[in-house]
Amino acid sequence: MEEIIRFETVKSYNDFNNEETLHPLVSVIDFSKATPRKRYKMYFGLYVVILKDVDCGDLTYGRANYDYQEGTLVFFSPGQVAGVQKEELFQPSGHALVFHPDFIKGTSLGKHIQDYGFFSYKVNEALHLSERERKIVLDSFSKIRYELEHAIDKHSKKLVVNTIELFLDYCVRFYDRQFITRDEAHRGLLERFEAFLNEYLSSDKLQTIGLPTVAYCADGLNLSANYFGELIKKETGKSAHEYIQEKVIDLAKEKIFDPNKPVSEIAYELGFKYPQHFTRLFKKQTGSSPLEYRSNN
Repeated sequence: MEEIIRFETVKSYNDFNNEETLHPLVSVIDFSKATPRKRYKMYFGLYVVILKDVDCGDLTYGRANYDYQEGTLVFFSPGQVAGVQKEELFQPSGHALVFHPDFIKGTSLGKHIQDYGFFSYKVNEALHLSERERKIVLDSFSKIRYELEHAIDKHSKKLVVNTIELFLDYCVRFYDRQFITRDEAHRGLLERFEAFLNEYLSSDKLQTIGLPTVAYCADGLNLSANYFGELIKKETGKSAHEYIQEKVIDLAKEKIFDPNKPVSEIAYELGFKYPQHFTRLFKKQTGSSPLEYRSNN
């Protein structure tokens, strides 16, 4: 079994990359200082943002590969495992921002770090930077390093945390740009989602598994739930959950036209555990209860 190198502290990751530890809870790393290495797997107990500069092998997250090229950013949060698939020795190049969860506790960033969905994005969802965006990233890293090299005073932590937060806000903007400029890669997603849903709704999965969830659909399309949800929202103006509900109600309308079928039976056929939940959703979507809809039509 492949050994996993565990990085629970900032110092342990600094030591691995021959980087001096200027602060026990936060660091900016220059990978050119690191010793040449090859294939390895890492566990992070830290927040890590890596800017890749040159080819250093495919990066794995879970069981698949990142779409990870020169000039990309990848994000890891505590508890995640990643690996580098490179059989021959290579010299790492690039930079990383690393900070321990304790560093942001009690701060504005600590209260909403979970809002940065890219920390939970799955495989092939790295952030691909333009040259201008790359300069902004490096400038942010440089400002943080400057503060770490500066004598610590009462302003130090606030300035570093605020710079990290501003950097992450820029990343939100960059991802929004990527959703637009990399449209070709996602073109057809809505069609694939539609086909996936249609296959699910026409099979016996509604009875055996239940109503399709956003997470289930995202996994079926090899995307994380967060990333998938944002793409669908940008394509349709609706959340993926709302889109699924509309498809289910469309199917329900067809079934309601059978006057011999009780509403409770329709509800169970559609994967609802309780008929009243189906009735509530149907009325919310159509303005009428199932029986009223049947009578009116």
